[in-house]
Amino acid sequence: MESLWQLLHLLEPAPITLIITAVAVTSGSAFRALDHGKEMERNRDLSEASITLDRSQALMIPVMSSFSLILMFYLFSSVSQLLTAFTAVASGFSLFFWLSPYANQFKSQLGLSDPFVSRCCSKSFTRIQGLLLVSCFGVVAAWLVSGHWILNNLLGISICIGFVSHVRLPNIKVCAMLLTCLFMYDIFWVFYSERFFGANVMVSVATKQASNPVHTVANSLNLPGLQMITKKLELPVKIVFPRNLLGGVVPGEHATDFMMLGLGDMAIPAMLLALVVCFDHRKSKETASTLGIASPRGHKYIWYAISGYAVGLVTALSAGILSRSPQPALLYLVPSTLGPIIVISWIRKELMELWEGSSPSVSEKAHPTQV
Repeated sequence: MESLWQLLHLLEPAPITLIITAVAVTSGSAFRALDHGKEMERNRDLSEASITLDRSQALMIPVMSSFSLILMFYLFSSVSQLLTAFTAVASGFSLFFWLSPYANQFKSQLGLSDPFVSRCCSKSFTRIQGLLLVSCFGVVAAWLVSGHWILNNLLGISICIGFVSHVRLPNIKVCAMLLTCLFMYDIFWVFYSERFFGANVMVSVATKQASNPVHTVANSLNLPGLQMITKKLELPVKIVFPRNLLGGVVPGEHATDFMMLGLGDMAIPAMLLALVVCFDHRKSKETASTLGIASPRGHKYIWYAISGYAVGLVTALSAGILSRSPQPALLYLVPSTLGPIIVISWIRKELMELWEGSSPSVSEKAHPTQV
């Protein structure tokens, strides 16, 4: 009974903030992926088309993830600066991708003129887009200097949104295959890797801090203000929240520790959510064209998936508190998201349609795959 009382600590500010943020990012990534597909179809722009994974590509994700995990476990100190530079560039462009629709909406509402000023990588840049890109890399620069956890979360969220929007799953069959493999991947690297590698590989890599190349360069050049530049950085491959956020502390942990959730624990379920939200959208259009009225169905599957994700995340955090040990989040997230979708679609006799998928949209034709 005493251990069950510990679950009340889920009502602490840090766990609540983590749950709300993760659910918002996962669902927001799915809807952004839908909007991105619509934009590409509307503009007939195949240069930014989504990549649709086939079976072999999906199976390679846990294999390559395992290889990367081992590489970082043994050689993290050697590649940390290169990894920091790569993630800095990726997060800057991802942040630009995330904020671009809001910049366009702001421009339209104010009726601002926005002339083209340059052309880069076969893309024409307007003045507002150029300013937004500079601002995004300004955020990256601020993160490199300060290493603040809020900026780390902002960049990590942008990477998640960019990934889910550009990497798609064609159907539930491939999705189930990917989620099942990652389900086993997460369990092995969290629970069993210590038997083979002498340490919990997943936790070890997740908690390592990377050397800051900006600090290294500033130190070699004897630049002033070196003490203001952080030596170590939390990479934006996870979202983190201080356990003492607003004064709350999970029992048995230091107040300076962070609660964290890997980007994969948001991005992978978000790929499922993106798949079902696109399915909902297509079914709504079919119903509207057949009946000549707006479909009352709405985004039916997406709400089951979002609810399941929230339940799975709360369960994972609860298990972590009760066991006082790290938990593989996908152990809880995969059944809680994929399960309801399969059951509900089977009840509604739409499982085979979801299982086999539909013909690719314009945004997917640039990367045809066989499944």
